[in-house]
Parts: sequence; structure tokens; C-alpha cells
Amino acid sequence: MTGQPLIRFSGVGKDYPKIDTAARRLSTLFALVAGRADMPHFRALDGVDFELRRGESMGLVGVNGAGKSTLLKIIAGVVKPTRGVVEVNARVSALLELGSGFHPEYTGRENIYLSAALMGRTRAQTHEQVEDIVAFADIGDHIDQPIKHYSSGMVVRLGFAVASAQQPDVLITDEVLAVGDESFQKKCIRWLEGYLDGGGTLLLVSHSMFHVQTLCRRAMWLHEGRVRMEGTSFDVTREYLTWHEEKARRDKPAARPESGSVPYIVETWIEDGEGKGRTTFAMGEDVVLQGIAFGPDGRAPVILAGVVRADGSAVYGTHSNESGFAPRPLGEGRYGFALRLGAVSLLPGKYVARAHALDPEGLRLFDTIEATFVVSGETRDYGFIRLEHRWEPGRGGRQDA
Repeated sequence: MTGQPLIRFSGVGKDYPKIDTAARRLSTLFALVAGRADMPHFRALDGVDFELRRGESMGLVGVNGAGKSTLLKIIAGVVKPTRGVVEVNARVSALLELGSGFHPEYTGRENIYLSAALMGRTRAQTHEQVEDIVAFADIGDHIDQPIKHYSSGMVVRLGFAVASAQQPDVLITDEVLAVGDESFQKKCIRWLEGYLDGGGTLLLVSHSMFHVQTLCRRAMWLHEGRVRMEGTSFDVTREYLTWHEEKARRDKPAARPESGSVPYIVETWIEDGEGKGRTTFAMGEDVVLQGIAFGPDGRAPVILAGVVRADGSAVYGTHSNESGFAPRPLGEGRYGFALRLGAVSLLPGKYVARAHALDPEGLRLFDTIEATFVVSGETRDYGFIRLEHRWEPGRGGRQDA
């Protein structure tokens, strides 16, 4: 993309005063009156830098409290940053809290005119669009009933219909696709796809990595108010999901055995099919787990090796003795082994290759060691592996034997 950025953040930070106790409320009040800057505060954003140019689509991901909503509110002008530079060179429409500006005593139709006026639209401009807005909201005769009688879903439908009619230069949304029924969500997605195809610029907050991958080319991961990663939507969502998997992991590695007493794994490492050490692979490449094991009694241990996801979910495992393989003697009780996974069909994500040392009979497990690797790529398939498949036209009816 070329030209001046529509949105630019440079070193942007936002602090909120802490007023969770009576004492803090008083100290914050005195600090504000005295003009001091040393009041207790919570740092919602810290040193955020990014640019968004015309025609780009960026997803914003992160756990609750990471600073995503604060960032959007700064762009929308609802909140002022504590420090840093913010440039907004575009007409922005913010779908943050749909329907929050509606008057409960007014009808849906009256609220269309009210909301459009708050967005800077004249009554004549709104009159030209009102039927399209009503059709998009699709709430039937309720459009002429007071808002206070609407369900929350009906309020959301009308709020999105009003906001989407503005055709802004930049559209920013905060979990708007997580509300409403399934048919309405599909309608919203179709509208967003059309908006992007028409050259619109989108900043989307969502906990749905599918929506981020589908609607956004780029993504930014906010963590504790800072930018943890920025890049393509597939790369960022993969790392974000991996972080969640590792966080959820409960199994801790067992303590390593004492050297020389029982079989154990000395070390492992990951290589590609050409013998070069690597930790990142594309789908379909060979991944080779290399390792050295120790046997205390002059006999080679049995090796159990396999792959798990970062959260510990098993993907595949195999024993060396099942294939009649014996690790190669290296001297001094050390034995070399390698497990080649040919043309792996693993889906993009972070994986852990595990190697376990068993006794020569393969009955008792003594040691475990791990080596991590990443499979990169762009796909919206689900699960751990890609199975060979093809779509075919159905028969249209059940065929009994």
C-alpha cells in the first residue's frame, strides 16, 4: 500500500487511575487537584506503534484486558491517549457498542434518524437510506415500535444496519460478529466482504481466529498493553493459538533420571530432510527428530517417539522395536537414533517432538525429552493433520444395500 496512512500510532500509551478502594479514590482526587502525575494507575496501552493504510484489513487479537478496546476507542476519539502520537486521516465508523446511543422511548425508525444525526448525517441524507437500513435490520413491524420493547438481538441488528449505511473510509469493530443469530452474522460477514472488495479499510477485534483469517490480511497481537506480534493474519493467529495451547498445558516434564543408573535421552534436535537443523517447516516437508540415548548395561534402550500439540494433545507416536529398529552404538553407552516423518501432513501450528527412553525390553519408561518445531502455512482446515480428501456431488438420496 502507498500514500499517507489513514491511521498511525507512534509510542501510544494510555493510563487509567486506580480507584478500586476508598483510599485510592481520595489519593487520585488529590493528585488530580494538585496536577501531579504520580497517581496510582493501570497501564492499558504502552508504546504501541502501527499503521493502517487504505484498503488494508487488520485483525486485532489478544486476551480480555490486553488493551484492544482501549486502542479502538482512541481511534474513534472516545478516549484520549496519555502519551504518544495518534494520527487519524480518514472518516471512521466505529461499531463498538451497537445500539448504545438509541433512545428507549423512540421507535426503531426514529432512532435511525437520531443515530445518523449523531454521526453527522443530515435528515435528507438519512431519508434516502432509511428503507435500505430497515431492510438490512430485518426486524419486521418492530421498526415502528419503541426500542425499549426490543430484544438485545433486535437492538444489535438495527445498530449494525445504521452504522453500515455510512460507508466510512475506515471501519473499526469490536466483537460485532459475536452477537446476533447465525443468519445475521452471515449477513454481517457478507457486508464486510463487500466493503473490503470495494476498497474499504477494516480494523477488526475478534476472538474468532476464523473470522480474523477470513476477513483480514494482517493481524496484530496485543498482550498486556504491548504489541507482542504483528504480521500476516495466518502467522499471528497461529502463534496466538499456540500461546493459548501452551498456557493450558497441565502436564509437566518428569524429573530427569540420574546419569548412568537407567536408560535416558541425552539430547534431541530437529532437522529437515537434508540434515540441516531447523525449527520451522512448511506443510509437506520432511521433519526428522534426531537424538542420542544412553543405555547403562551395554544394551540399546527402546525409543518411544512421537508428536504432540503444544497443549499436550497426542498426534502420533511409535516404538523403535515395533519396526525392528535398534539405535546405533556410538560408544560409552550412547546410542544414536532418528525418526523421519516424511511429507508431514500436520496443519500449521506449534508442535512438540517427544522422545522417551525405555528399558531394552520396552516395558518400563524412564525418561522424556522434548524438542519444539513449527509448521507454517495458510489453511482454514481444522484439527491436527490434513487427510487426503475430495468433495463430490451427493446422490441426493440414501442407497440401501
